[in-house]
Amino acid sequence: MRLFVGLAPPPAVLDDLDGACAPFRPLRDDLRWTSRDAWHITLAFLGEVTDLSLTRLLPRLERAARRHQPFSLNLAGAGAFPGAARANVLWSGLKGDRRALGELAASVTAAARRAGAAPPDSGRRYQPHLTLARCRAPADVRTIVDGLEGYAGPQWPAEEIYLIRSLPGGQPRYETLGTWKLRC
Repeated sequence: MRLFVGLAPPPAVLDDLDGACAPFRPLRDDLRWTSRDAWHITLAFLGEVTDLSLTRLLPRLERAARRHQPFSLNLAGAGAFPGAARANVLWSGLKGDRRALGELAASVTAAARRAGAAPPDSGRRYQPHLTLARCRAPADVRTIVDGLEGYAGPQWPAEEIYLIRSLPGGQPRYETLGTWKLRC
């Protein structure tokens, strides 16, 4: 199973971001815009996970979630990987308690490693974002990044983590396998 652990912004937050992105979509049919129901913030991409590792992972994610208090975030601005002039991915960034977000991501990564599902990219620096679009070929998205530069979405409380299975096929489709509340 191909899995990741993430956060799901609430519907009102997604509505706001959707409205901010709407003017750009018809202008850029060369981008594969991510559907709104697939929007999330990845804490840890786990890749292919065996059934045994999944069994070990579930209680560890519950413990990781209980170690953290809820914290506030908001979606803000835009950027691109590796850069806006030759982008593969267009994203919205995050503001708010990024330190708490980074600590939660580190706990989730450690839980996955102990369960035998070490993230393949665990050596990289964590760069929280929400993917807006993927580029079929490197694309210049500077106009969109500039247009969303001042975007600041509503603040929302990050209160729960999700273990999500990525289903094979064209557009990203996801199935939630588990949710755990952060310590209240």
